[in-house]
Amino acid sequence: MHPAIALFNASIGFDIELIEYDLDGSIAHGKMLAKTGIISPGEAEQLVQGLEQIRQEYRAGNFNPGVDQEDVHFAVERRLTELVGDVGKKLHTARSRNDQVGTDVRLYLRAQIDDIRQRLRDFQAVLLQLAETNVETLIPGYTHLQRAQPVSLAHHLLSLFPDGPTGLATVREIRARTNVSPLGSGALAGTTFPIDRHYSAELLGFEGVYANSLDGVSDRDFAIEFLNAASLIMVHLSRLSEEMILWASQEFSFIGLTDSCATGSSIMPQKKNPDVPELIRGKAGRVMGHLQGMLVLMKGLPLATTRIYKRIRKRYLMR
Repeated sequence: MHPAIALFNASIGFDIELIEYDLDGSIAHGKMLAKTGIISPGEAEQLVQGLEQIRQEYRAGNFNPGVDQEDVHFAVERRLTELVGDVGKKLHTARSRNDQVGTDVRLYLRAQIDDIRQRLRDFQAVLLQLAETNVETLIPGYTHLQRAQPVSLAHHLLSLFPDGPTGLATVREIRARTNVSPLGSGALAGTTFPIDRHYSAELLGFEGVYANSLDGVSDRDFAIEFLNAASLIMVHLSRLSEEMILWASQEFSFIGLTDSCATGSSIMPQKKNPDVPELIRGKAGRVMGHLQGMLVLMKGLPLATTRIYKRIRKRYLMR
């Protein structure tokens, strides 16, 4: 392949972030192949040991595939074959790159959702603590950004509580819809090998398997829902950030910024700039852009994987 085409085609620069999940999926697949008699237990043990060695190499910073290996899946397969020989080539038996990628993405998003849920709980705890100490602290309530009625600061803070349709409840529901295994769907129509999809799903912690193999490799609704929920969360954080920027201004003077979370000016030493909320407000637009980009990419795709799925992956791998 021409070097320019190889560079254009490669996704290793961003999908290397999937490597831990790719290894987990491959280990589960190898164990399933042994359970169903497609490969021997000894071969499965070799595969697992080789995959775990790749994991250790990656964590130690010693696994750095280049664009000549195209993507993380080819890179892992090539390294595995170097480590265990021809046995490594058996790992891809009864598996397509399509159901492999779908599995990796679901495992990745499931982990990200769990991380976000914990961060939202931490945010809840901070809001509750601030609210409990400010029940009797009064601030102006605004409509049309004009003073309207006095309200408790606690009441205002609890309006930001990340629960219900824009917080924890929604994220929890999306996790359930994400946590379904496509492994075993093959390229689009399954496989004639006597695989056990439910065993693979159980090893990976999935709650079920796709009923339709074509849907299994084509579905990205769960990723769109994830980006939609992330966008809503960022909308609320952006609105909070805007209020913090206003409240910290001399015109409002409701809150003060400590030196640890503000920056100064190169020419005006009296300044305290609210860089953190300004950056949060700006980053919100990027998340919403990823959602819109995902929708535009998906709208005209036929079922089953096309090369554009690599661009789709980039939408939720780039932070």
